[in-house]
Amino acid sequence: MRIVSKTDVGLARRTNQDAYATGELPGGVAWAVVCDGMGGVGGGNVASALAVKTISEQISSSYREGMSSNSVRTLLESAITAANMAVFDKSQQETDLAGMGTTVVVCVILDGKAHISHVGDSRAYVFSPLRIRQITRDHSYVQRLIEDGKLTEEEARTYPHRNIITRALGVEERLLVDYNEVTLAPEDAIRICTDGLSGSVEEGEMLEVIRQSNVYECPDRLVRLANEKGGADNVTVVILSL
Repeated sequence: MRIVSKTDVGLARRTNQDAYATGELPGGVAWAVVCDGMGGVGGGNVASALAVKTISEQISSSYREGMSSNSVRTLLESAITAANMAVFDKSQQETDLAGMGTTVVVCVILDGKAHISHVGDSRAYVFSPLRIRQITRDHSYVQRLIEDGKLTEEEARTYPHRNIITRALGVEERLLVDYNEVTLAPEDAIRICTDGLSGSVEEGEMLEVIRQSNVYECPDRLVRLANEKGGADNVTVVILSL
């Protein structure tokens, strides 16, 4: 497995509220988690960092070789649930952090399959030199408008309320987690990222970067492209490939 990553503050923000972690487990298993915090400068940083720390620890301590797909799904949902409680409890204990939360997308690649769980609008894509496909579905206000036929994909890119998310980790005691499982072809890879990339760079542009780069160059070039398009937000990209 190859794991490459890049995070950048962008051009408009003073701090980077994104957080991420990656790792490998016995048996050639790779994993990654990416979070995009919200709730003010301090709150966003705390929420994303705490969620990444909790999820990383849960994956590392709970994974066992030979786990079935259902067991991996349960592992991811349990890890995100634990992170939700950690962030929520901290926000209740410290008034300065009230209302903080974070998006999250987690991926584990095992036996040629990508197991992906997410909350919010940070995304996972599967790609090869020939194609790119979004796996996750945004939990956002504009996504609802798109699905209701009130907004096109193109209009959504400049919609004034495009940053409003409808589901986030740490905001409430209970959390609904989405799960996807994808069988990977030999040339496929998984890219997970925050909306600092997906909100400014179109899929066709991403695919062009992928075609022109090797896997080790991709994160740097994608971040550079997001900044060339204004760098309005923090940008984090992690790529996992077979």
